Amino acid sequence: MLAEERRKLILEIISRDGKVIAKDLASKFEMSLDSIRRDLTIMEEQGVLQKTYGGAILSEAIPKVRTMPQPSAIRYGTAAPHENAISKLAASYIKENDTVFIGGAGIHYGMVKYLPTDFPYTIVTNSLKIADLVRMKENIASYLIGGKLRGSSSSSIIDCIAMEMMRKFSLDICFLTGGGINAKGISTSTPEAAAFAQTVASVAQKVVCLAPHEKIGHEMFMQSVPIEGIDILLTDVGAPQKTIDEMKKKQLKIKFADLR
Repeated sequence: MLAEERRKLILEIISRDGKVIAKDLASKFEMSLDSIRRDLTIMEEQGVLQKTYGGAILSEAIPKVRTMPQPSAIRYGTAAPHENAISKLAASYIKENDTVFIGGAGIHYGMVKYLPTDFPYTIVTNSLKIADLVRMKENIASYLIGGKLRGSSSSSIIDCIAMEMMRKFSLDICFLTGGGINAKGISTSTPEAAAFAQTVASVAQKVVCLAPHEKIGHEMFMQSVPIEGIDILLTDVGAPQKTIDEMKKKQLKIKFADLR
């Protein structure tokens, strides 16, 4: 089979299924993984797909990064399987007697159902929604960061009062996210949110970035935490291969959530 014929079949598969897995293609065409990856690289350069970690998706299927706050019903609604997998993996990093920061993003909300229940620890949050849920858990001591309340689209508090209060804590681990995550680091849409994330990272011994694939490779208005300030990045296999490779060159530790 000629290379062009094979790539045409790959495009037919990805058009039908929305994605392809490199190892499945290698098996189907009885080729090495390296050869399949070369095909996907060429097709990415042609603009018909985007390589992901382990395969590829159609270029027009790449989700757009949201630049406006989501309504509460969407942000705290049913999460996608890959987001749940990241939330579950994140919760597994919490250890006995840890002091933990959890923010107010949807993927943070998804962590609540996976939080450990068999040992004591402390959660610090700037989210009214998260605080209301964790305060009912007997093994968790919980603290809510105060400050100016924002509109109904967000339950998180990020003003200068919140930052000043945050500086009084010493965290074992914090879980941060952003609207965009690339080889430069985490970025977000507002200076206030970026400054608050910087403050949280500055008082934490370990910074864990929660990065669903649709946020990877994008950059928002303000950088919050540089790549050098992140200890571990948790993502899923839909993450674009190019950006993952760029991050690995910066010596960033990356873990992929298991969707099974």
